[in-house]
Amino acid sequence: MNKHKLILFDGVCNFCNFWVNFVIDKDKNDNFRFTAMQSEKGQEILKKFGLNTVIFDSFYLIDSEKIFDKSTAVLLIAKELKSFVKILYPLIFIPKFLRDFLYSFVAKNRYKIFGKREACRIPTVEEKRKFL
Repeated sequence: MNKHKLILFDGVCNFCNFWVNFVIDKDKNDNFRFTAMQSEKGQEILKKFGLNTVIFDSFYLIDSEKIFDKSTAVLLIAKELKSFVKILYPLIFIPKFLRDFLYSFVAKNRYKIFGKREACRIPTVEEKRKFL
């Protein structure tokens, strides 16, 4: 997948879409590309890595054919952004099972708290080059 890292996200989740927009805005080095897990390309990638193609309770970061999920994906992305969220990266040293406990709590309740769209987000003309 060339030099770009790929973020797979839940395309109908308002919370996920907020963070996609945030990453797009703060990705000053153009490191990331995106695809919704519900999209044809997203489904193809999930199958390639043997991941669930129906339940979207995580999001993924793919970097050089390595896949990262949940809190690890969040922290690796934060590390690369031109934003205050960089300061979160040292949390990577907390054991993954502890970090993922909090991540899973938010993921489980994200539709209740932030809502859900009827369809996946449609990128603007300017954003299209960042989406697969």
